[in-house]
Amino acid sequence: MLPTQMTVQHARPLALPPPSSDPTLALELVELELSLDGFATEQDGFSEAVHRAAKALGGEFLFDLPASGLAEDCQRIAALRIPEANSNDMKIVFALLDDSGTGIRVEDPSEETTGLKNFADSFVGVLERMQ
Repeated sequence: MLPTQMTVQHARPLALPPPSSDPTLALELVELELSLDGFATEQDGFSEAVHRAAKALGGEFLFDLPASGLAEDCQRIAALRIPEANSNDMKIVFALLDDSGTGIRVEDPSEETTGLKNFADSFVGVLERMQ
């Protein structure tokens, strides 16, 4: 038998959101995180990846801006509105580009990002009035 040469490619580990006390709450975050796995690190790669992932989930990309210290290990934050699991409601979540520019994690709004979440809610209100 001839020896077979194999090539193994190393995948970057997927950073899932922290466990939640409500398992259905994290479902949409896990699905969004999986949609963003392996994004291109080109100039507009983050924004494009987040746009595609939000659209694939039936959600909306709202905006993307510099993190400005709102979250640890983060250079950019994108606000998205995605469908909640087991509901017809939409919720605001954030996709965060890490400092190295090679990974995206998805988080629910936190105390640190309350102001940004309020801005995103107002942004949605303005868009809805314009339609």
